[in-house]
Amino acid sequence: MIAPHSSSTPARTVRSVRKAVVPAAGLGTRFLPATKATPKEMLPVVDKPAIQYVVEEAAAAGLDDVLMVTGRHKRAIEDHFDSAFELEQALAAKGDAVRLDAVRGPARLADIHHIRQGEPLGLGHAVLCARRHVGDQPFAVLLGDDLIDPRETLLSRMLDVHGRHGGSVVALMAVPPEQIRHYGCAAVEPAGEEDVVRVTGLVEKPSPRDAPSGYAVIGRYVLDPGVFDVLEHTPPGRGGEIQLTDALREPAAGGTVHGVVFDGLRYDTGDRAGYLRAVVRLACARDDLGPEFAAWLKEFAAGLEDGTAPVSRGLAA
Repeated sequence: MIAPHSSSTPARTVRSVRKAVVPAAGLGTRFLPATKATPKEMLPVVDKPAIQYVVEEAAAAGLDDVLMVTGRHKRAIEDHFDSAFELEQALAAKGDAVRLDAVRGPARLADIHHIRQGEPLGLGHAVLCARRHVGDQPFAVLLGDDLIDPRETLLSRMLDVHGRHGGSVVALMAVPPEQIRHYGCAAVEPAGEEDVVRVTGLVEKPSPRDAPSGYAVIGRYVLDPGVFDVLEHTPPGRGGEIQLTDALREPAAGGTVHGVVFDGLRYDTGDRAGYLRAVVRLACARDDLGPEFAAWLKEFAAGLEDGTAPVSRGLAA
């Protein structure tokens, strides 16, 4: 069994990769009606939209050029990462330095660009839309539905592995057999490091009996620009979409794809239950909210056990 990477693993930032691509064109149908007029990426996780955590993760790993691949009705994302002159002026006039810094923060994280996908043709197509911006440089892809806890160093570790091995690097996580059908799955072999494997094959959303391993591909990638040439000729796959997993199968067969095995804190914010868990976990980790919220949570959980929590009689104070 490969030893997974966690936040205690030493990591260094590799500066040869400076660009990140964040696909954000999905419709967010699992969160309707909340996402009827609000992009799913802008749903708040405590007091920041989910996509801000993703951009902060990229910036913390040294990626200072971020391309958002969006679609129609995603203007709120562009506005969030832009200056808000009237709001900033009002906060400055009040002397509210804390909130002023919070409002200005997103625009200062990186040099942020936006492009529209046009048609919802899959993750592979969204990545292909970034070709002109990325050029012939290696780049990272961060999926907004996979929120990695800010205390983790997964992306920095992946950049470190890419810096030494080249090619492409994917993030892998062991999942129960019954869940592998929701993910791309990697066939792997040892690569001489405790948390690194060589990926020899990839299957998109296999049944448990057809899965080559228990390792799921989660939403972090460091990609060689050669993937664009493969994507251009990759036909639609599962779900009628162009799958990034399918495009990585060819370089994996050629021995140029590695995986970093991760067992740290990850939240699937594309799922309602996962989204709620992310809010609770990250709220509990906050110095300003955690102690009071955790105390209430313990009391509430105890009430669920003994039947006194008001789970069906309206909202409690």
